[in-house]
Amino acid sequence: MIDLYKDYKFLTDYFTKGIKHIAPCILFWGNDIEAQYELALEIARILNCKNSADKNCNCLNCNWIRNNSHPAVLTYSKVDNKPSDDDSKTMFSISQARMIKNNLAITSEYHRVLIFCDKNSDGKPEGLNYTNFSTDAANALLKTFEEPPVNTTFFFLTKDISDMISTVVSRSQCFFVPSKKDEPKNFELVEQIMDKNDPFEFYNNVLNLIKEYDPLIVLTQMQNYLVNLLKSNIQNNLLKNNLIGKINSVEKAKKELKLNMNIQTIIENLAFDFNKLI
Repeated sequence: MIDLYKDYKFLTDYFTKGIKHIAPCILFWGNDIEAQYELALEIARILNCKNSADKNCNCLNCNWIRNNSHPAVLTYSKVDNKPSDDDSKTMFSISQARMIKNNLAITSEYHRVLIFCDKNSDGKPEGLNYTNFSTDAANALLKTFEEPPVNTTFFFLTKDISDMISTVVSRSQCFFVPSKKDEPKNFELVEQIMDKNDPFEFYNNVLNLIKEYDPLIVLTQMQNYLVNLLKSNIQNNLLKNNLIGKINSVEKAKKELKLNMNIQTIIENLAFDFNKLI
């Protein structure tokens, strides 16, 4: 059971205190999509609560959102909220995009929250990617994302920022949501090299590892190591920001790897990115 106010105190504090100035487009990324979904629903609850927005409030809006039945807080996926004549089952469709634009043209007394994600066969939320959230469908909504109606917020849930088209990322405020699940997060390959402050030593150590192991495995273990440190230092704001910066740098390196950039250039950039964050 997720306890948002305990497990994600930094994020809940951030949104609770800044709820009046919330960005129209918010992108959550990380391995735990269910936590991202619960966080998006909780923010929707705070936005629509007619009382104090206390986490235990039982007003009509709060109860609707907890039961996932609020008329203005909607999930959009390959199987959720599709037009009646849309029988596509593998991706968010252009016809859904058109329906959203038409719906948003009608004024609402509520703060509308639209949550974009994928769904698995059990109905649980999963992350967006180029397969289930196509470029064409996303582009059909770009003008809406840029100039949304008042009191409207869009959430995008994904495992990896590089899985989202850049035009959506550039229009969104992005937040890393660390997983709190007891999942194996192996980082034994990189544990001895992650605290090296000299960028040239770090660079050489990583290149030596890559001679023996898949670069993606090495980068993933780096991320696992940093996430593990982040969990242990979540109350240390200075260190926390440093670690999030490094996690973002590894994400950038993984994206560059997918683009078939020269591996030595990727690791050199990563080493100097890390050095700037010391």
